[in-house]
Amino acid sequence: MLVLRSGLTRALASRTLAPQVCSSFATGPRQYNGTFYEFRTYYLKPSKMNAFMENLKKTIHLRTAHSELVGFWSVEFGGRMNKVFHIWKYDNFAHRAEVRKALANCKEWQEQSIIPNLAHIDKQETEITYLIPWSKLEKPPKEVHVLWWNESADSRAAGRHKSHEDPRVVAAVRESVNYLVSQQNMLLIPTSFSPLK
Repeated sequence: MLVLRSGLTRALASRTLAPQVCSSFATGPRQYNGTFYEFRTYYLKPSKMNAFMENLKKTIHLRTAHSELVGFWSVEFGGRMNKVFHIWKYDNFAHRAEVRKALANCKEWQEQSIIPNLAHIDKQETEITYLIPWSKLEKPPKEVHVLWWNESADSRAAGRHKSHEDPRVVAAVRESVNYLVSQQNMLLIPTSFSPLK
């Protein structure tokens, strides 16, 4: 089980909305660090969720030949259903541009995945994110992993309750809440082809 908490702070650039695609672009000194992660969310038509997942399971190798897939999950709860969330790693923005160009020119990817799956997607969102300086992304020793690791939804609730009793956590939340514009939590279930479980 994966619990993703995403928040938008006033320090980030404003969110740009288009009819079918919305994105958030982080600015400031961290954008020069090179490596970043693209968070992609696809909102799927309810009757097409299974077809989308089956097709992608067969064709994901065509996409991962071009850049590193960190993880791919379906959303169990936390907002709209029939949603998938995936994370891609890039060395820098030039690397991302090279990958996007290569994928646009990859006939197999276009014909076997993009064209059949595009009709299944209602909306897409993308965000550029950076790791906080003191963290690292690595594969866990267990098969089940989360960005905020929890054995189950109940253990997550118990852990949150306990952390709210810790004065350090309370102080950190009080300090950071002034910068929070919005926050969303999602319970994510890894797909069979997700490297991060």
